[in-house]
Amino acid sequence: MRLGINLGYWGAGMDADNLAVAKEADRLGYDVCWAAEAYGSDAATVLAWVGAQTERIDVGSAIFQIPARTPAMTAMTAATLDTLTGGRFRLGLGVSGPQVSEGWYGVRFDKPLARTREYVEIIRKAMSRERLTHEGEHWTLPLPDGPGKPIKLTVHPVRERVPLYIAAIGPKNLEQTGEIADGALVLFYSPEHAEETTLSPLRTGRALAGKTLESFDVVPTVPLALGDDPKALAEIFRPYTALYVGGMGSRKQNFYNKLAQRMGYEKEAAEIQDKYLAGDKAGAAAAVPHELIDSTSLLGPVERIADRMQAYADAGVTTLSLTPSGWTLEERLAGLRAGVEALERAGLA
Repeated sequence: MRLGINLGYWGAGMDADNLAVAKEADRLGYDVCWAAEAYGSDAATVLAWVGAQTERIDVGSAIFQIPARTPAMTAMTAATLDTLTGGRFRLGLGVSGPQVSEGWYGVRFDKPLARTREYVEIIRKAMSRERLTHEGEHWTLPLPDGPGKPIKLTVHPVRERVPLYIAAIGPKNLEQTGEIADGALVLFYSPEHAEETTLSPLRTGRALAGKTLESFDVVPTVPLALGDDPKALAEIFRPYTALYVGGMGSRKQNFYNKLAQRMGYEKEAAEIQDKYLAGDKAGAAAAVPHELIDSTSLLGPVERIADRMQAYADAGVTTLSLTPSGWTLEERLAGLRAGVEALERAGLA
C-alpha cells in the first residue's frame, strides 16, 4: 500500500505550511500529493506551484470539478501539468454538488453519471492526440453548421496515458468509476464496511470493462491524529464529519449522509442532518457517533495507526491519502512521519 498526502484547499491561511508539508512528503517518499478545489483556490494552479518545488512525488487533482471546465480545457490542463512535472500528474475528476455546480458555475446538476462518462470520453480522446470529434447528449465537437473543425492537442504529455481518477461515493457512481477510470477517490472509507459500500460496486464496474480490481487504484482520504488517547483525538474530527454528513449538499441530495446510512447509522445520520440544517452545528457534531469517526480515521499512537493501516490494506486500499491534523506545521509534519513509521511497522512499505 502506498501513501499520499491531501493538502485540501489552498487559501485557508496555511499556504506556506502546505508547501512545507508537500516538500516533506516528497522527501519521505510519499507517492502522491493531492489538492482540492470548491469555490476558492483552483487545484491546477496549486499543483503547478507544488510540482515546481518537488522532485519525485506525483501531484494530483482531488478534484478538478467537471462543471468548472470544458472537457477539452481539462485535457489541455492535464497534458500541460504532466509535461511541466516530468510525468508526475494524476487527473482526478468529480461532478461537485448541486449547490456549487448551479450556484457558482451556473451549470445544471443534471444527469451527473452521463455527463461524467462523456467528459471522460472526450478527455481520453483529446489526450490521445487524435483529431477531436464527439457527438453526445452534453457535448458536440465540433459544433455543427459553423466554422469549427476537428483539431488535435498540440502538447505531448510525458506519458501515453495519464492516470484518471473519479471522486465517487454512491453505488452507481462507483460502478461507473470502476468501468471507465483508473482509480477512485473516496471519503469516509471504513474498512469494516468497505465491501458493501465501495468495493462491490467498483468490482461490478470493472467486470463491465472486462477487468478486475487488481490494476485499479482505490484511494481514500483519511484524517490522521497522533497521540495517546484515540477517544480524545476523535473529537478533533467531529465538526468535519458533521459538515459532510449534515451539511454537504441539500436534505434531498447529500451523498455523505446516504453513505453513513449505508454504514448502519440511519438514525444518527438523520439527527446530524436535522441539527446541522437547523443551524445547530455544535449539536450536529455532538450527534456524530464515536465509532463512525474511529472507523474512518487514523487515531492514536503509531502502533494503533499501524494496525488500522493493515485493516485498510486488507480492505482493498492501494493508496492511503492522509490529512494529518494539527494547528502547527510541526504537528502536521509529525503526522506525516508517523504515517511512514506506521506503514513500515505494518510491513506494508
